[in-house]
Amino acid sequence: MDKNKIVQAIFYLSFLFYSLGFIDGATIASCSQTPYPEICNHFMNTNILETEKDQTPFTFRDQSLLVTMNHAIKAHQMILSLEMNDSFDEKAKLARADCVELYEDTIDHLNRSLFVSSSNNNNPVDSQTWLSAANTNLQTCQNGFTEFNLTSNYLESLLLPDMLSNFSKLLSNSLAINKENYYISPLYNSKTVHPGSSGGGGRKLLHDDEFPWWVSVTDRKLLQSSPEADIVVAQDGSGNYKTIGEAVAASATRRSGNKRFVIYVKKGVYKEYVEIKNSMNNLMLIGDGIDATIVTGNKNNQDGSTTFRSATFAVSGEGFIAKDITFENTAGPQKHQAVALRSGSDFSVFYSCSFKGYQDTLYVYSQRQFYRDCDIYGTVDFIFGNAVVVFQNCNIYVRKPMSGQKNTVTAQARTDPNENTGIIIHNSRVTAASDLRPVQGSFKSYLGRPWQEYSRTVILKSNLDGLIDPAGWLPWSGNFALSTLYYAEYMNSGSGASTGDRVKWPGYHVITKVTDAGKFTVGNFLAGDSWIPATGVPFDSGL
Repeated sequence: MDKNKIVQAIFYLSFLFYSLGFIDGATIASCSQTPYPEICNHFMNTNILETEKDQTPFTFRDQSLLVTMNHAIKAHQMILSLEMNDSFDEKAKLARADCVELYEDTIDHLNRSLFVSSSNNNNPVDSQTWLSAANTNLQTCQNGFTEFNLTSNYLESLLLPDMLSNFSKLLSNSLAINKENYYISPLYNSKTVHPGSSGGGGRKLLHDDEFPWWVSVTDRKLLQSSPEADIVVAQDGSGNYKTIGEAVAASATRRSGNKRFVIYVKKGVYKEYVEIKNSMNNLMLIGDGIDATIVTGNKNNQDGSTTFRSATFAVSGEGFIAKDITFENTAGPQKHQAVALRSGSDFSVFYSCSFKGYQDTLYVYSQRQFYRDCDIYGTVDFIFGNAVVVFQNCNIYVRKPMSGQKNTVTAQARTDPNENTGIIIHNSRVTAASDLRPVQGSFKSYLGRPWQEYSRTVILKSNLDGLIDPAGWLPWSGNFALSTLYYAEYMNSGSGASTGDRVKWPGYHVITKVTDAGKFTVGNFLAGDSWIPATGVPFDSGL
């Protein structure tokens, strides 16, 4: 996000502060329904705002977002103004750099959410995804310091805890208010009909070779055929550029408008770190196949990267699509957090791709993502993050960890019950990789553990091999999140699928009803919370 967007956000904020007003009684009544009513009342009844008689739930929502964005802008400015002199640890500087970018992104999400009500281009429920992503950014900012084991002095001097605590609570309130005023998701017993749906039983079932609704007819053809590329990358010099980074940089000037821009990467091993920034929308990266076109790196936490920055390939730009590529991080299990790919790209699709690493291989960071016919390799928490994400028809390979480690396939990071996020694994396979298979009995493997308090992961109609421990799921620390998480399984098969000896946590569920399982299909969950039509997304017809 550039400075012009921040200035635009401040201008819009100032204008609405002037034009919108509050009625104290209506505000108090509405604030009482939020997770933090005292914070709501304190900041929503500020003298800065004028009073207006005709208060509606809609304007109350906007006012909540305005106050929240005001705090985001102030926090961003304060973090920018901090001088990082020699007294600051180098790792603190790295964590602070993450925070600067993450708060810029948060301001952008809040700004977009404010414009939803007046825009015909956005489904108004998009804002729940953007607010969830903003909440994820706050947690990630703090994670950078925690990962480096920095003392509380760094947090107090750098992160301004009182202000950030208020900001976090205001954002949580905005999530609750937005959900209440715009929609009730099918995950919250909705009676609301999704846009594009026919109500109760008229959902159209699509074939397995179709794609999510946001993939245009043109993009589908590109995915299903050999595309005509705008730029060709080839290490042997036969293309326009020899590196992916050069091609991505060139796309900014060579593309026309916001139409799909295709980069074809010929087979080869590309040792580079690539970032698709949030200003780079609708990029498509197509390779010559899994293990033919490989993007590789080895950044990791032990050698001084935050998890967020360790990614070999990172993408934020909306509408990113990748096909026939392997993304890998070769740091190895002894280096701990080492990300192969991090995606915060809204409406992103990864089709016939491979993700190889050990701990923290695939960072499904935030927003709406779909993975189809992919291979994912790892050991500890190797599918993790807080996106709205579905993996369909994928192979999940558990590798050999370090001695004494336990494998965990997922670590979902939902921090607020009103976030519309979760990891859904549907019609996929969880099995041992070739290096684990000979010693499978020496290591315990689990479907996941709760990284954050409201962690949500659902496994649907997938084949679970015998490497999965009978308990199925692993605690994070003591009783943390065991009553607030939502973990569920439905009609899985294989020698590791029996639920008879599964954990007895309050938050764990064996789904028995088709209607309950249906809430987590591509058509409902990824379309979920009323922001995506009920048609146009592939899923197995059996569900």
